[in-house]
Amino acid sequence: MIADAASARVPVASTPSRPARPPALLIVGLIGLAVFVAFGLAVFQDVEQPFTQPLDDAWRRLVGASALDQVSWVVPMFFQYLGELPGAVLTLLLIPAWLFIVRRWRSALFFLTAELAGTMVVSQLTKNLVDRPRPADDVANQLYGPLFSVDHGSFPSGHAVSAGILLIAVAAILPPAKRLVWWIVGTLVVVGMVWQRTLINAHWFSDAVVGVIGGASATLVIWWAFSTLLAKDYGRPLFRRASSAPARPSAAPTAVTDPAPAIEGAP
Repeated sequence: MIADAASARVPVASTPSRPARPPALLIVGLIGLAVFVAFGLAVFQDVEQPFTQPLDDAWRRLVGASALDQVSWVVPMFFQYLGELPGAVLTLLLIPAWLFIVRRWRSALFFLTAELAGTMVVSQLTKNLVDRPRPADDVANQLYGPLFSVDHGSFPSGHAVSAGILLIAVAAILPPAKRLVWWIVGTLVVVGMVWQRTLINAHWFSDAVVGVIGGASATLVIWWAFSTLLAKDYGRPLFRRASSAPARPSAAPTAVTDPAPAIEGAP
């Protein structure tokens, strides 16, 4: 009886549970991918005149440029290079390498997985399966084909897919308290990329918008898969190398007591 009462009063140490993956990342990501796939299937049924063609034509008449000198200034070229070799060097080499240097190897693996999966599956595989023609010459409106060299297939825009990946991947490696500024900057990058791809007549408006959705949604699903690993990196600094040696505790000061004074006359 006494032993039972004593054991009842002793708290039992609970085993710490692993942090759960946020279900919202998976749900939103799968919904976005469903929209991406559904649009691709719809375009595949009629690649020449899909259901968004009236909107795409109207946007092109509003935004499309008719000459190379209209698109060769700094802002359009920034977005052009972001989706080409300079952007690939940044996202596939420099950012992952830096994450390894600051000992956030989990974040580096996540970033590489998101970039490679999005580029190869969401962009290139879909381009080859759907093979929508790019904007062609429209002499009546003084609009012509792509003003820069492009590959085949207009849907999805590879540049837009990359922008969607970048938007989510950078947010995922940042601690939650530091994401607000990036959401603003990243949204501007996404909007600018959609504008630039349609400005140079490289893609239809729907190709760019749904491309962003595809890239961002795939990265959300990958973020969900990596979320418990990424959480272990949030305590590590992003812009300096973390010290691996634990701080040495300072020694507690030792109290010094004066010896008892001698008493005069004591034997």
